[in-house]
Amino acid sequence: MRLYYSLLWLFFTLPTIAQDATSVEKDLVISQFVDGTLLVPTVDNKNILAIIIGDYGPTDRNGNQNFQKNNSLKKIANGLSKHGISSFRYDKRIVKQILKGHVNTRISFDDFVADAKAVLNHFVKQQTYSAIYIIGHGQGSLVGMLISHEDVTGFVSLAGSAKSIDQVIMEQIKQTAPGLVPDAQSAFDVLKSGKTTTNFPSALSNIFSLNTQSFMSSWMQHNPLEILKTLNIPVLIVNGTKDLQVSTDEANQLQTVSEKNTFKLITKMNHVLFIIEGGDLENSKSYNESYRPLSPELMEALIAFIK
Repeated sequence: MRLYYSLLWLFFTLPTIAQDATSVEKDLVISQFVDGTLLVPTVDNKNILAIIIGDYGPTDRNGNQNFQKNNSLKKIANGLSKHGISSFRYDKRIVKQILKGHVNTRISFDDFVADAKAVLNHFVKQQTYSAIYIIGHGQGSLVGMLISHEDVTGFVSLAGSAKSIDQVIMEQIKQTAPGLVPDAQSAFDVLKSGKTTTNFPSALSNIFSLNTQSFMSSWMQHNPLEILKTLNIPVLIVNGTKDLQVSTDEANQLQTVSEKNTFKLITKMNHVLFIIEGGDLENSKSYNESYRPLSPELMEALIAFIK
């Protein structure tokens, strides 16, 4: 069954190559784990690079995953290119593993950070760009924070959470199954210590599966608010009022960590960066509607921050 869904996922999400007369796309192999696309403007090139880091799950360089084709990251890259800004976006390592048929179930969150560092180091060593910006979407926001130091000119958090993953999950459990809160907290306490556990209710097996515990343990060690406090570069925080996954309250928490942060709250924008006029049904369906344009306010905010 897993192979069946993997094949379907490949059919719907294989990257496509497209360019116009004002840009050139180049596929690059950064490491054994990372493949991506460099989009370089041929007109009005500003010698600036944006590295775009995708959200959770098997997200490819275009922002797509299982039955979710919205091309959100590809659209960001194209939008930047029109303003003379180069970009590099890449498949998360699980995508490459699926393509090669060798999936490592022991993958760690820190592996994603290592991949992002490898991308950054690749372009730093080239000395081609006078400025490098990191744009992290969703989970990619946390990854981006962790690599945004002396070699990075500025950092952009798109729909990034202000909470560690265990805090996010605990809040969901409190809302949906409050009786399981003590058991869930006990399991998270074990994971936070770096150990594994089998002491959890079967109702929580999708969260605490032994195959995912090491990943969860490494992910929950990182608190976005604490990491953001350490950044000494310009930061832009962007969130939408119709984001079903990250609340405006979380976005506000990120913004208030530092007076240097710039905050942009976009009315009616959802998690995949589209404008939603209707309710939750339209919102959810939009994750697989690649015909939708990105929020114009989003691109305006990105361009203004970078240039």
